[in-house]
Amino acid sequence: MAEIKFEIKETLGALSQSPKGWNKELNLISWNGKEPKFDLRDWAPEHEKMGKGVTLTVEELRALRDLLNGMGL
Repeated sequence: MAEIKFEIKETLGALSQSPKGWNKELNLISWNGKEPKFDLRDWAPEHEKMGKGVTLTVEELRALRDLLNGMGL
């Protein structure tokens, strides 16, 4: 399996922290040298390990924002 390379271009914020110290973060990340995407996933404290997550383009992030705004939370 090929190694996955990533570069966190911008940390936008943390949503929560697990009892083990992992943070659920929204970041702007370049995966394998490609155009950065918005990324939501769990990260170990020093970003040495990551959990499964989801990446979103700007258009997808806007659509998610609109869905959430329409929920009336």
